[in-house]
Amino acid sequence: MVISLRFIAVVIAYNVSPTSIGSETYSWRKPRLEVLIRDRDISKHDFVFYSDRLIHLVAEHGLGHLPFTEKQITTPTGSIYTGVDFCKKLCGVSIIRSGESMENALRACCKGIKIGKILIHRDGDDGKQVAFLLLQSPHIYLIYEKLPNDIRECHVLLLDPSLLQAIELLIQKGVPESHIIFLNLISAPEGIHCVCKRFPSLKIVTSEINVALNKEFRVIPGMGEFGDRYFGTDD
Repeated sequence: MVISLRFIAVVIAYNVSPTSIGSETYSWRKPRLEVLIRDRDISKHDFVFYSDRLIHLVAEHGLGHLPFTEKQITTPTGSIYTGVDFCKKLCGVSIIRSGESMENALRACCKGIKIGKILIHRDGDDGKQVAFLLLQSPHIYLIYEKLPNDIRECHVLLLDPSLLQAIELLIQKGVPESHIIFLNLISAPEGIHCVCKRFPSLKIVTSEINVALNKEFRVIPGMGEFGDRYFGTDD
């Protein structure tokens, strides 16, 4: 199932089949933020500013898919107000380095949240972000990981997920598959199908599902090398 909620596309992985995402399914209106950050002539300052706004929307929406419990508080008027609060621990995990661009937005939404790190290298990496990162490869190696000690007790927001190995690492650490939520800006149908087939209990929250991959396995129309554009290393 793919749902369009204003700017955000939510993919409930266990309801997605390869035939359920067609061009008609995700031909949504392009919001202004998507247009701005895709413009190759935008300045670095504006690219970071508008990317942060979009990332914040994705992070906020991702939090809406976490389990809640009822909570009562007393207001300054002495009245009782009934609302909700998270019912389990929460942490973020970012993939170095593009995922680090999403950390500030997550911290703005969740004060004091723990954020772990994962660094993965693939042979022949020329520094370019390609769409097959979501596909399995025998030439991918875990270089570094630093995760919260209690991560198996947490619901995990995986920032800018780029490799199946990152998901497998979290599962090896004891995180239930259903407790992992992907947060990213753009996705390709091929990548979504690959992840959903391998990990059917996951959720993916993305701002947009693009058309497809080209022959070089890059997302089309895409937005270029996001990490380089965000951190100013694309010159």
